[in-house]
Amino acid sequence: MAPAFVHRITKYDPADRDEHGHYTGAEDTISDHGPVEAAYLAAVAAFAKDSGIDRLEIREPAVTGVVHFGGEPSVAGHGLSGLFPPDLTGYHDGAEVSLPVALELIRAMLRDQGAWCRLEAGDVFTVHIGWDQYMYVGSDRPCAHALTRTRELGLFAEPLTGSPYAAELDEPEVAEAADADFWLRVRAALASQHVLLLEENYVRNATRWHRITPENLGTVRAGLGPRALLTLWPDLTPDVDAVLAALPGEESVEFVWEAQDGTISHAIVDDTDHQELAARVADARAACALALSAAEHRPLLCAVLPDSDGVLRARW
Repeated sequence: MAPAFVHRITKYDPADRDEHGHYTGAEDTISDHGPVEAAYLAAVAAFAKDSGIDRLEIREPAVTGVVHFGGEPSVAGHGLSGLFPPDLTGYHDGAEVSLPVALELIRAMLRDQGAWCRLEAGDVFTVHIGWDQYMYVGSDRPCAHALTRTRELGLFAEPLTGSPYAAELDEPEVAEAADADFWLRVRAALASQHVLLLEENYVRNATRWHRITPENLGTVRAGLGPRALLTLWPDLTPDVDAVLAALPGEESVEFVWEAQDGTISHAIVDDTDHQELAARVADARAACALALSAAEHRPLLCAVLPDSDGVLRARW
């Protein structure tokens, strides 16, 4: 259940909205990286204090994808540098962070630096960052002191029935758990094909690729990120030229290739990228092209890692 008390907190004066609720005032839609941004963070801290919250859970974390839609340019590290290691260990669905770390995540989202997530404490407290400096804070308490503090900070807190960024709790796209039965099927597939390609989405828009064999499967499994989305594909082919020659002329595909050092990379390409791609993968030792359209996207298996108690909590 969503928190009972939800407020939209912004720098936009409700008096400057038209009859449709659209803001018509002079405030900019990007962060000032200064006192107004600091006011947003102080407002969240006030609501968290009123709600008795000092830790929040990261839900549905994402980083910059192929296209960045933010009002400001994305930055290296997605705004997470200094908060998490370069491999994003600790930035995953279900990870708990302290309130100071949560506030820095909010700062990165306000700046459109690439990272995005929901911050939640069950049905007690939530913080969602939307477009154009719109922030939604939910609590199971009225938070009268926080509302007063928000007004003192020069911000506006408007009550809502719910956050437009609340998670959709309908049937997830991938509902199968990567449980013991899943891994038995992986082993059965390996028994016949010996090498397969495992796609590990450990954060939305962040992927690791593994060529798995019966011998290395245990090691690969031990290194998978919590609550990762796992997709199993046929192995890469060593005839890279044939893969390049078969690329479709009018469709985008995901091209995956293995370098001579064993590193596996991927890129979304269309016909305008084919010449550059061929040069880029000239020394690759294996590759494949995966369709992006839902009708042709047919992996061998697809499942999500459950938690250690066997419960599937990730919402992919």
